[in-house]
Amino acid sequence: MTTQSTAHARNFIDGVWTDSTTVGESTDPATGEVIGTYADGGTDEARAAIDAARRAFRTGDWARDRDLRARALFEMADRMAARRDELVALLSRENGKIPAEAALEVDLTVSKIRYYGALALTESGRAAEVKPGLYSMTLRQPVGVAGVIAPWNSPVILSVRSFAPALAAGATVVLKLPAQTALTNHLLYEIVAGTTALPHGVFNAFTESGSRGARLIVSDPGVDVISYTGSTRVGRAIMADASASLKGMSLELGGKTPMIVFDDADLDAAVPVLTKAVTTFTGQFCMTGSRILVQRGVADELRTRLTAALEAVKVGPGTDPDSEMGPLIDTANADRVDRAVAEAAAYAEVLVRGGRITEGPLARGAFVRPSLVEVDDVDRPIVQQEVFGPVATFEVFDDEADAIARANATEFGLAASVWSRDADRPLRVARELDAGTVWSNTWAVIVDQMEEGGFKQSGVGRLNGERALEEFQEIKHIVHPAPRAS
Repeated sequence: MTTQSTAHARNFIDGVWTDSTTVGESTDPATGEVIGTYADGGTDEARAAIDAARRAFRTGDWARDRDLRARALFEMADRMAARRDELVALLSRENGKIPAEAALEVDLTVSKIRYYGALALTESGRAAEVKPGLYSMTLRQPVGVAGVIAPWNSPVILSVRSFAPALAAGATVVLKLPAQTALTNHLLYEIVAGTTALPHGVFNAFTESGSRGARLIVSDPGVDVISYTGSTRVGRAIMADASASLKGMSLELGGKTPMIVFDDADLDAAVPVLTKAVTTFTGQFCMTGSRILVQRGVADELRTRLTAALEAVKVGPGTDPDSEMGPLIDTANADRVDRAVAEAAAYAEVLVRGGRITEGPLARGAFVRPSLVEVDDVDRPIVQQEVFGPVATFEVFDDEADAIARANATEFGLAASVWSRDADRPLRVARELDAGTVWSNTWAVIVDQMEEGGFKQSGVGRLNGERALEEFQEIKHIVHPAPRAS
């Protein structure tokens, strides 16, 4: 990204870079310093983006030309790879991720875009002569305009995860990203906008500090499907607001991932992963391993080892190569996470207090240390509510049935992890867990070819894999009787 575009981020609508009447400031969460300004969008930008996407879908070749779509996506992936280092550096600075985690996010996007470029060429329908002389076929066609609303915690991968399959399916896109990552958003828009094979109006994107533009995307009849990643509370509101026009809906929402450790688990392998499951992206991750469920036989040992591991985590800015966990997105969220741990102390044992860093050079930023809270009652708020920070509960269980009951005791069902040396146990337990993804002796392994999404209050629909394409398509049944012989 050029120095000029870093200084001021704009929106991209109908092939044109646009400003807004309101200008906001982007800050570095590690220092609180202003690092740039951005055009703060709203209803005007959303309206223009919807109209452009609608026009491009109705009048252009995008919806019917799969070769064009594949060519554009492959070019887009090449552009993403070429600007990878630039995007990693900016994401790390503006979002607060340590460089390794920013690199992980960006690197995942390139293969994902290429995967959907390939799917654009390979997707097909079905056909049969269902009765003598009666031919029947099903065709998949793009639904129309896709509204994509993605969050600040991983703005690059989570927006690409939605708009890449939407584009591959032949839909046109209106993307809304949040202001906390405005400069990163702009660079992402630049990468997509520079794709020469992408017609004007097919991809439109704006940044917004509020929600008025997002609400218009959800409610406007010119948008045919919504793909939202974010909190369960907002997801419920989106579903309610979109119901008037019966839009298609893909929602990946909150989570409280149980990490289930049995007596026969390899603790040498488990402890480093459990630690990263709490601290990756500073716990600002829908799949954060925020519940450590441990069988009683190894509870004492795991408690000791995990406490030491979390206390040893090096917190610091991404500019420090020794940093193992960066800041939260802002000081308001740092204060919120600190309060959650303080409130839990009234009914649980705080094994690792963590919390806000209030002294030294890190006090200027949104830094917290990780926390671990031991609790027995699964109905307590620290177990039931998503903290969205580096805070985990420590819960002891007796047997498989107890572990499964505890793991399923929240309204969430996004992911889970099972740790055991028994070859059969992880599969047996996974079958009983109310979770869209279950890992065996690992965590947060996500592949482009396999679907992910939530059970219960963790979401509706699926992204990744072939199913993601279907979220942005309609199925049309065509019946064609053969003409009678004369």
